[in-house]
Amino acid sequence: MKSPSIPSSPTSRLISATPAQRKWWFALHSWVGLKLSLIMAFVCLTGTLAVIATELDWLAQPAMRVDPAAQRASWGDMVQAAQTARPGWTLQSVTAAHGSHFAARALMRTPQGEQRFVWIDPYRAIVTGDTSWFSLQRWLRNTHRHLFLPTRYGVPLVSALSIPLLVLVTTGLVVYKRWWRGFLAWPRRGKRRLMWGDTHRLLAVWSLWFSTLIALTGLWYLVESLGGHAPRLPAITTPDAPRAAAPFTAQTLDAAVARVRQEWPDLDIRVLRLDADGRAGQVEGQTQAWLVRDRANAIRLPLSDHAAARRSAAELGPHQRLSEMADPLHFGSFGPWPVRAIWFVFGAALTTLCLTGAYLYGLRIAGGSAALRAKSGHAGAPAAPARVAWTGMRPWRWGWVALLLMSQMLFIGEAMGWINLFG
Repeated sequence: MKSPSIPSSPTSRLISATPAQRKWWFALHSWVGLKLSLIMAFVCLTGTLAVIATELDWLAQPAMRVDPAAQRASWGDMVQAAQTARPGWTLQSVTAAHGSHFAARALMRTPQGEQRFVWIDPYRAIVTGDTSWFSLQRWLRNTHRHLFLPTRYGVPLVSALSIPLLVLVTTGLVVYKRWWRGFLAWPRRGKRRLMWGDTHRLLAVWSLWFSTLIALTGLWYLVESLGGHAPRLPAITTPDAPRAAAPFTAQTLDAAVARVRQEWPDLDIRVLRLDADGRAGQVEGQTQAWLVRDRANAIRLPLSDHAAARRSAAELGPHQRLSEMADPLHFGSFGPWPVRAIWFVFGAALTTLCLTGAYLYGLRIAGGSAALRAKSGHAGAPAAPARVAWTGMRPWRWGWVALLLMSQMLFIGEAMGWINLFG
């Protein structure tokens, strides 16, 4: 007696494609991967480095490096240290140290309107120096997010790459038969095409979850940039909100922070913001709500024993929570350094996939051309695979090169103060 057949799902029918269908999917995978390899590798590389951008700045800037001590300075002491060291500057915010060997960061504005980072030893409340707002982190983040183009055009352009990334993930699953067996398939030695093909597939299956996550969060950025952004976060300040009679001192600021901790003991304060006159402000940070940016949890600095206005991530709507989740998931910023290390490793794998895919195209075409020449009696060394891949990109290559060059020219102009695209 025959057992009843179970109808196949669209996904299973897609993955179990016929050889002719699989050939078509492979052609699509190769075409998209080759034509977009240059821009996608660049965006993936800058995103990967952006994950550890603060650590890279720490290596480059001595002012960011401190020696840990047993006790940390208070928020009031750090604010006072910054204002005392740079008396003519306006303090906008202070951000907690990124790690135990990192300085806390104060964002201040000079009388000329320039924004600078002032670094404060979070243990001793001593200013260790100041640096330009245009740091390596800023270059990586702005380049990765919108290629230093005006955000109105740059963000949709970059985030639209999520669509071909999804295409590459889907077509890769179709062409790689029984891909779930590839997690332990170590690259075979021998011919370059065989070894690099195995390496490409090994990286692809292990980074499948990461590629999908990056594609989906990138797709969300695209939706937001085209008008589908979430409603604004609830405001916690109004024009008639109470203000202190005089700017905060270290003592009054610490007293206000202490009242915040009494009102909201679960809040881990990460950022302190002061109004321009220094007579009011707010703190932001993390609570038990997962995968949100610090700004999702905010409370005004209490000026008395009365409850201060607050905003909690737990009270946000689904659309707002989804919007707040995108950045932590995209950059791995929701956890300590081991999480960022995982994001960095898989980001490097995704960057490598972009390059090895183009290289495999070059190997395949160069090998086929060499075989045809040998068959016709015109033996000779095969062409360099990288050169073949570069030629195969056709006009796309010059478009991407021009775009990337323009991006860095805009960065130089913005950094030198010749143009102002974002201020």
